[in-house]
Amino acid sequence: MLVADRMGTTTTYALYHLQPRGRLFVEPGTQVYEGMLCGENSRPADLDVNVTREKKLTNIRAAGADEALRLVPIRALNLEQALGFIDHDELVEITPTSMRLRKKILTASRRPKKVME
Repeated sequence: MLVADRMGTTTTYALYHLQPRGRLFVEPGTQVYEGMLCGENSRPADLDVNVTREKKLTNIRAAGADEALRLVPIRALNLEQALGFIDHDELVEITPTSMRLRKKILTASRRPKKVME
């Protein structure tokens, strides 16, 4: 899983660079917190990622460097799909306004690491 490693708002820049790592569950502008699942990793291990990273701005501009970033559509899960998707160390969090997937233990340093086989 792709797991958010900090609290904040997702950015298009960060999500664009995470697309090769797996399928995303969140859109730009989504509020996230540490331990929230943001996507499905293409590998079996969990990966803590920064989905709030912003592009560094400089005075120097290159021709063609500021092109529009295009994101692949997110994988939207309904309640039944989310319950079937989660692993033993994950939860589905439901509020009146949203449904989120998260780890049982939110802090990355306290979470047990999976060993790749």
